[in-house]
Amino acid sequence: MAAVKIGIIGSRFQADCIAGAVKATADDAEVVAVASPTPGHAASFAKRHGIPRSYTDYRDLLRDPDVEMISITAPNRLHAQITIEAARARKHVVCEKPLCLTLEEADAMIDACRRAGVLLLYAEELFFAPKYAKAKQLADEGAFGRVHLVKQGEKHSGPHSDWFWDVEQSGGGAVMDLGCHGIAFCWWFLGKPRIKSVYSHMATQVHQARTQGDDEAVTIIEFEGGAVGMVESSWNRPGGMDDCIEVFGDKGQTYADLLMGNALPTYSEAGFGYAVEKAATTRGWTYPVFEEHWNYGFPQEMRHFARCVRGQETPISDGETGRVVQEVLYAAYASAGLGRKIPLPFRPQGIVKPIDLWKMPERAQAAL
Repeated sequence: MAAVKIGIIGSRFQADCIAGAVKATADDAEVVAVASPTPGHAASFAKRHGIPRSYTDYRDLLRDPDVEMISITAPNRLHAQITIEAARARKHVVCEKPLCLTLEEADAMIDACRRAGVLLLYAEELFFAPKYAKAKQLADEGAFGRVHLVKQGEKHSGPHSDWFWDVEQSGGGAVMDLGCHGIAFCWWFLGKPRIKSVYSHMATQVHQARTQGDDEAVTIIEFEGGAVGMVESSWNRPGGMDDCIEVFGDKGQTYADLLMGNALPTYSEAGFGYAVEKAATTRGWTYPVFEEHWNYGFPQEMRHFARCVRGQETPISDGETGRVVQEVLYAAYASAGLGRKIPLPFRPQGIVKPIDLWKMPERAQAAL
């Protein structure tokens, strides 16, 4: 098939991941444009990745006739706006997680893409991470019998970009940033069952000076049929990325560490360039990872999305996936505010951002 031509909106860490992933799938996709409003960022990014065109306004990228699909790596508050404008421009959309800030935005994004006849694809790379995909394959083959507990945890020392710390731009804290991965993963791993209830405990343990958001949380999701998902999210773990799953069934179990096993236990007094995402130093004992993007699942994800555009594959993760996650995010923040389990469906009206349901629990109570 002809390679799908992609435009990336954004120029920070996640944009680098997407550019690297697309390079690894050159037969299926290529990045032909990048847009970033920060002076010099788009041009520098384009030069670094060998991208032919750069823009300072994403609307100019949307007008580029060469671009078939966009990848949105901009702040969460812009996801809906960019997606709707991209749909009007007849561009397929890959949107980074979380999908947006509100359920109303999620519905508008899904509707705009459906009306325009373009795909809205939800970039949940854990569905494509090799170890996690293998665990899912084993579960589907019956290796663990009836799976009754799925745990996913993501912990590191905090976000790359300043906007993550600003709840007006991000919509929340660690649960918005990291918990959305675990919510999607548990739901997908168990076969996308109906979600019955959500309970979450959140706190700001370390970063009170940087954010009004949660920097640590545990979220418990109850699914139809009795299975439970447990999601741990933290911005308070120094030393680099920790991303793990545990799966328990009545006939077996498995455990996977996303990066360890693909890392080299290394001691260096001098230090070196790069070990792994979020590692603050390379002196002493560290664990440099090889094929990091492949371990995360980014190349596999972008190959799949490109083939979906060409009609060769059916999306594993789409706008509806993002909407499911959005409702659970609402319920998680409401649960933390009220100190109780929240039954689903849970669709409070007029919410500006999910964290408001934690900070203003009366808004959550009114929706029950």
